[in-house]
Amino acid sequence: MAGPSGQIEEKPNPTQWLDDLEWSQTYRQLHVMDKDLPVFEGIEEYFINFNVKFKKIFDSAEAHEEPMPGDWNSKLNTFQKMILLKCIRPDKITAAIENFVIEKIGQKFIEPPVFDLPSGFKDSDNCTPLIFVLSQGSDPIASFQKFVDESGMSSRCSMISLGSGQDKPAMEKISLGQSQGLWVLLANCHLCISFMPRLEAIVEQLNPNDHQEFRLWLTSAPSAKFPVSILQNSVKMTLEPPSGLKQNLLQTYSTFDNKKLNDCKMPVAYKKLLFAFSFFHALV
Repeated sequence: MAGPSGQIEEKPNPTQWLDDLEWSQTYRQLHVMDKDLPVFEGIEEYFINFNVKFKKIFDSAEAHEEPMPGDWNSKLNTFQKMILLKCIRPDKITAAIENFVIEKIGQKFIEPPVFDLPSGFKDSDNCTPLIFVLSQGSDPIASFQKFVDESGMSSRCSMISLGSGQDKPAMEKISLGQSQGLWVLLANCHLCISFMPRLEAIVEQLNPNDHQEFRLWLTSAPSAKFPVSILQNSVKMTLEPPSGLKQNLLQTYSTFDNKKLNDCKMPVAYKKLLFAFSFFHALV
């Protein structure tokens, strides 16, 4: 019931497992669901009368896997169950969303693809920057350096870690790269916010008539100050730490090809040793 000012008039806490603050937050959500979403009609009264049935969900380590009490388990679809779960265990919503995605479109859509730098490079040109979006626990520089070596650009690649006083050298390197076809990597753009407007102007002025081999590479952690126009007109890549044995092994084997695996005197023994070492590394 709403109070005179439109506020929800909260009912007394009927549970012994929710404190007053938790009950207040839960009740307000249940009340709105009951009144505004037809499929949840009666959920407020049901929860008050049978709240003990919801305690199993509240206490469960895998709350997103628990069935809803009574007829609600068959009455609600997966998405609607997530709405109810959010009232009781909001911390499990991410896991519930993953289950929802798997149910609707498949497992592969929650598994990050193996980092593929050559594919990202193919989508770029001398006017399209390539951005590594940094995530915690990963560093793309090693993969970038390996790609530089494989591309034969070791002597024609410059890396600058942005910070205080590095804006002028960065601009000089970009200008040199445009005329001579160099690769220029500006690392940690998020640490040099004052340079971002200037970088945005430089990117906007990149000319397709510049040297065709020129590439501008950037690394940055997510930042509200990073120029939106650069994000919109760039190739974006992220190297996430692999989760689970499968992703670890896939990432390790993505750095090999058949030539590398067979280019030794004892390829069978080599492959067995490589798998054992990769599996051990993934476990660690």
